[in-house]
Amino acid sequence: MPTRRAALALASAPLWPAPLWPAPLWPTAIRSAKAQSGWPAARPIEIFVGFSAGGGVDVMARAVAPFLTNLLPGARFVIVNRPGAGGQLGHEAAANAAADGYALGATTMPGLVSHPIERPVRYRAADLTYLANVVDDPCALFVRPESPYRTLADVIAAGRARPEVLTYGLTGIGSDDHLTMFRFEAATGARLTHVPFPGIGQMLPQVFSGQVDLAAMNVSEALPFVREGRLRGIGQAAAARWPGLPDLPTYREQGVDVLGSASRGFVGPAGLPPEITERLLAAFTAMLADPAFLREAERLAMPLRPVLGADYRAMALAMDAELRALWQARRWTQG
Repeated sequence: MPTRRAALALASAPLWPAPLWPAPLWPTAIRSAKAQSGWPAARPIEIFVGFSAGGGVDVMARAVAPFLTNLLPGARFVIVNRPGAGGQLGHEAAANAAADGYALGATTMPGLVSHPIERPVRYRAADLTYLANVVDDPCALFVRPESPYRTLADVIAAGRARPEVLTYGLTGIGSDDHLTMFRFEAATGARLTHVPFPGIGQMLPQVFSGQVDLAAMNVSEALPFVREGRLRGIGQAAAARWPGLPDLPTYREQGVDVLGSASRGFVGPAGLPPEITERLLAAFTAMLADPAFLREAERLAMPLRPVLGADYRAMALAMDAELRALWQARRWTQG
């Protein structure tokens, strides 16, 4: 008989299409379309976002686009939302686009590297063209204001006394929030039930109504609802308190040695021409040092962590190695 954890996860999981096996990995010269002359003015550059509008990845992409437009004369950017499968659909759309500079992906890690570990996807993380990480957004737990849970100790006690009864919402299996909660359970012995949603727009009404007990989400995404009094924080999985929520204690302050965050940035398909890659890297480098962009990031409550080019790729591959070891120890898709 299925557990309550499995039943809840199945009932609320998005209706994803059947998994697709990886496409044949043709030589780069065959798979990559030749960059069009006149880039970037020939047509709009699409930025694929694997989540619905209003989430952290979407906010970042829409904030960045105007600055890139100013730094790349003739460029026009269009945000294309492809929500589903915890960001996988957006990642696949960007990875399988022609390598001509007219399609980029707004990504989130660990999802970009965790999804190929746990299920078939139509890309290989190591093959992508890494441009820039922009945001590092700590994971956190939130509840509705009237919730009886006020500290991590309360959540741990409930998760130990009544295993798999307490529920938490999140946006995707293998996401940063899911893996942080996975580590939280391992560190504390609490057992909760995860309820995945395609985006925070679908998750939060269930939290506000009490149908789901906790929201596992990033601090920047929760900030507007905390300010409105619709959410109350339990703890943030950061090394130090994020200035946007200075009164929210970290997990470590509450005796739980767990860190977790969403690293959000931009990639291109494999085989992106070097001249286009170099121009994009130069634009991201200039943008991330621009005082006007820094002010906009602060206004939008985007915690910044600039990592560019080869360093961004190294960061992704290091995370991939860590998660593959974690997967061997315990598969997070098994609950």
